[in-house]
Amino acid sequence: QDYFTDENRVLRKDPQQDYHLEYAMENSTHTILAFSRELHTCDTNDKSITESTMRVIWAYHHKDMGETGQNYHGSNRGTKSLRLLNPEKEEVLSASLPYFDLTNKDVPVPDKDTTYWCQMFKIPVQHEKHHVTKVEPLIQKGHENLVHHILLYQCSSNLNDSVLDYGHECYHPNMPDSFLTCETVIFAWAIGGEGFTYPPHVGLSIGTATDPLFVLMEVHYDNPSYTEGLIDNSGLRLIYTPVLRKYDAGVIEAGLWVSLFHNIPPGMPEFVSEGHCTLECLEEALGAERPAGIHVFAVLLHAHLAGRAIRMRHFHNGEEQKLLAYDDEFDFNFQEFQYLKEERTILPGDNLITECHYSTVDRIRMTWGGLSTRNEMCLSYLLYYPRINLTRCASIPDIMEQLQFIGVKEIYRPVRQTWPFIIKSPKQYKNLSFMDAMNKFKWSRSEGVSYNELVLKLPVNVRCSKTDNAEWSIQGMTALPPEIERPYKTEPVICSSSSYLSCSLFLTLLFVVHVTVSTVGNIGPFV
Repeated sequence: QDYFTDENRVLRKDPQQDYHLEYAMENSTHTILAFSRELHTCDTNDKSITESTMRVIWAYHHKDMGETGQNYHGSNRGTKSLRLLNPEKEEVLSASLPYFDLTNKDVPVPDKDTTYWCQMFKIPVQHEKHHVTKVEPLIQKGHENLVHHILLYQCSSNLNDSVLDYGHECYHPNMPDSFLTCETVIFAWAIGGEGFTYPPHVGLSIGTATDPLFVLMEVHYDNPSYTEGLIDNSGLRLIYTPVLRKYDAGVIEAGLWVSLFHNIPPGMPEFVSEGHCTLECLEEALGAERPAGIHVFAVLLHAHLAGRAIRMRHFHNGEEQKLLAYDDEFDFNFQEFQYLKEERTILPGDNLITECHYSTVDRIRMTWGGLSTRNEMCLSYLLYYPRINLTRCASIPDIMEQLQFIGVKEIYRPVRQTWPFIIKSPKQYKNLSFMDAMNKFKWSRSEGVSYNELVLKLPVNVRCSKTDNAEWSIQGMTALPPEIERPYKTEPVICSSSSYLSCSLFLTLLFVVHVTVSTVGNIGPFV
C-alpha cells in the first residue's frame, strides 16, 4: 500500500494510492516485492522520480502487519542514494580480456568518521596503444560499507617513480606536492554504484606518450562507529584490449577554477555559483582541433558538502539547449558518471555553464573554493570523443569587485607576491588578508543575496588549458558572462493519471530482502 510520513514520523495511508504491486514471491531466505509507480503523480505526499539522485529509504519487520497498523522496524532499516533513471550501459565483454588492478596495500583506516586516502600508481601498460573498455570497483570483502567512494585522477606526466613509494591522507598539509598535479577525474565510483563501461566505439587510451601514465586514486573511508584496527586493500580493476576502438575518450574539466576567488557567505539557505566554459575557449580549441565538434556521452557533476544541486547548461549560438546533465538532489557521497540518454555534440560557437546551488545555513564563516571537503567546488567532468588537446575549460570571477562589495578601497601591490593579498584601506580591514576581511564582514541574509547577484554578473578570467599545464592563447583573457535567464526554467511536469497502465512513464522497482532462517516463518508485508 501507498503510505507517507509526516514531520512527526507518523506513518499515514495515502488517500491517493499510486504504488501498484506487480508481483511478490518468497522462499526460505528471500522476500521479493516488485512494484511500479508513475514518475510524476502530482500527489503532494509523493516525490517525483527524476534523473537526479534519489534517496531511497527502506525498512521492514519480521512479523506481519497487524490490524493495529505497522510494527516498528527497529534496526532493520537503511538508506541508499540511487540514480533510478540513469540508463545502464550493458556490454558483453570477453572474459579473456587482460586487466590490471590499482589497489591499496594494507591501508590502516583511522578510527575516525571520515578519511580520504590517496595513493599514486603508474599505469603498467606502456609502449603500445590499448583501450580501457571497463573500470570495476574491487571492494575488500566485509568493507562494503566502509569504502564510500573512489576517484581516479590523471596526474602530470612529468613525475618520476619516486612518487609511488607510499600513500598519504588526501588534503592533508603534509601530503606530497606531486598529489597537487592530479586534477582531472578520469573515473568515479560511489557506494551503491557499479563499474563503468565505455560505449562500444570508444575507449580510454593507454600506452602512448599522450596517455595517462601516473594516476592518483582517492578512497573515501566512512567509519562512523570509529572501529579500530581496520586494514583495507580495496581499489579498481581496469579491463583493456589491444583491439582498438574507433575513438579515444577524452575528459574536459568545466566549471569554476578551484580558487579563493570562488567563495560563499555563511548562513545562506541558497547561493548560486556559475563556472563558464566560454565560447572563446571552445571556439579556439575546437576550431583548431575538431571543427566538426566533439560528442559527450557521460558527465560527472562535482561539488563538496555544501552542494545541493548542480546543472550543466548548454548554449549553441546563444540559444539555450536542453540541459546537458543535472542533479537537483546532489549527494556528495554518491558521485559517478551519468550516461547521457543521447550523445550531445559540442561545436565551435557553443558555451557551457556549470550552475551550482549551495546551502551554508549551518556555517558561521565564509566557505572558500579549495580541495578540502569543507571547501567547495563547482565542476563538471565531460567524457567525450574524439579526444582533443583541451583538459580544462573554466573561469574565475573578478576579485576586485568582490572586495569593493565589503568596502575595501585599496590593497597592497603587487598582488602576486603577497597572496593572499593584504588590504591597505579602509581602517577596519587594514593589514588583513582578503580571507580575514571577508570573514570579518557582517554577513546578513540580504547582504548574501545582493552579493550573489553581483558575482553572477562579474567579468570572468578564462581558463583554457591543454595537457601538462600548456595553455591555449585565450587563457587569462577577461570575458563577460553571457546574458542568460536566471534561474534556469525547468520543463513543466506533466502529471500522470492514477490509471498507470495507460501511461508508459512508470518505473518498476524490485525490493529484495534477505532474512536469516530463524525469522523465515514470520515474514509478512512490508511498510
